[in-house]
Amino acid sequence: MITNILSYLDAMAQRFPDKTAIADEKTFLTFAEWKYQAEVIGTALGIATDKQMRRPVLVFVDRRIEGLVGFMGVVESGNFYVPIDCKMPDQRVKLINDVLNPIAAITTTVADDKILDLIEFKGVRFNYAEVIDNEIDKAYIADVRSKVIDTDPLYSIFTSGSTGIPKGVVISHRGAIDLAEWLVETFGFDETDALGNQTPFYFDGSVKDIYICLKSGATLNIIAKKYFTFTKLLVKFLNERKITTILWATSAVVLVGNSQILNDSVPKYIKRVFFAGEAMPAKQLKVWIHKLPNAQYVNLYGPTEITVDCTYYVVNRDFDDDEYIPIGKACHNMEVLVFNDQDKLVGVNEIGELCVRGTGVALGYYNNEIKTHEVFVQNPLHNFYDDKIYRTGDIVKYNKYGEIEFVSRKDFQIKHMGHRIELEEIEVVVNSIADISNAACIFDQEKDSIILYYTTVSGEELDIINLIKDKLPKYMFPNEVFHLRVLPYNMNGKIDRIELKKNYDAQ
Repeated sequence: MITNILSYLDAMAQRFPDKTAIADEKTFLTFAEWKYQAEVIGTALGIATDKQMRRPVLVFVDRRIEGLVGFMGVVESGNFYVPIDCKMPDQRVKLINDVLNPIAAITTTVADDKILDLIEFKGVRFNYAEVIDNEIDKAYIADVRSKVIDTDPLYSIFTSGSTGIPKGVVISHRGAIDLAEWLVETFGFDETDALGNQTPFYFDGSVKDIYICLKSGATLNIIAKKYFTFTKLLVKFLNERKITTILWATSAVVLVGNSQILNDSVPKYIKRVFFAGEAMPAKQLKVWIHKLPNAQYVNLYGPTEITVDCTYYVVNRDFDDDEYIPIGKACHNMEVLVFNDQDKLVGVNEIGELCVRGTGVALGYYNNEIKTHEVFVQNPLHNFYDDKIYRTGDIVKYNKYGEIEFVSRKDFQIKHMGHRIELEEIEVVVNSIADISNAACIFDQEKDSIILYYTTVSGEELDIINLIKDKLPKYMFPNEVFHLRVLPYNMNGKIDRIELKKNYDAQ
């Protein structure tokens, strides 16, 4: 029985000691090297922190392998890692630091250390290049292993908080173990696979890449950000590294499809295309399916609070351009429940809030009991024993096939001209227009106004209202329409609607 995620690293270092485990643009590490360096860092952490366990440690990350070594080093010490984007604003790092009071931080660059200076960091500091020259205390490492259980925290990733204070979602070893086991067994990953990582390591989508690699022996290739600007180079990279699987943000898959690079060259080794983070418009996915008809396409859904994914849908039928891909059914050892406003289970085509129970449900928000109790609640179907569910805030429905379809976020649902409207329903219709590459709606409460932003493949403006008038009722027509060259994206790869609203308010 596996109770510690490091059991995967141990197994791969034994089975494939000299095989490349992780590689960025310039360097790589084998599984044996990864294990060795992790144990070195774990030993150093233990010595410097008086062998404290189950405490947070900051790890600064970029598109390099050092952060991944740092993650496992923290886990070797019996603590849990907290990824920090090296380009994150100082003020946000300070807010996270204030919530956590971390015992240590692992840095890679001088700039990382300057951030720690600015926030007056009080924990122990380790520079990656310096710390890996230390020795391993095997007895200490073994002692830590004997004390760790699968419900101990493995990592914490911070999400935005409505109060302005970010919330640290705490995920256990068991949540990550179940995710890795399900992904590898369901989709047949093994040591012959090569993963192409796009998702930043401070975003929970990257957890899939990391633990598929550790569980199966697949090589994890970190794709530099520049390749998503110069997509010709991206396809060349995917082919040079013989990438078999991509687990990307929906926005990245759409970006590559819209770039039309697939008309010139295709990633010829790709067997699996996973996408997650936002609803996938069928029109954009068809670009990939047309060029790579033999690949498997999988929509993964889940918030950070349930260990990355709780539902999945393997694309197995044709869709119209104005449809979104369903989010499907529950992953193994997870159950999804869809409740209406009276906390009763919904029927077919009845909308409700998606709630999740199972081993992937997070331990809560670190040092934030109030927010934890707001969304990690007792299963309303009974009160016979403690049965925690997570309320996602996502509105969904079951279609005629029994598949779950994403409808909107609770906070994307508006009241306009006396009608309750899902903003994403407008986006679906706009995205189905031939020349549209992407679209996003926001709502101005004071003006009772729907504002649409869109981009086009041609770069030309369109008569949007004329193109949607036969598909939407008049009360759903956008009151204002803006054509942009590019839409803003946040650090998680999603359309940044907050930035759109700020820009609108500033006009």
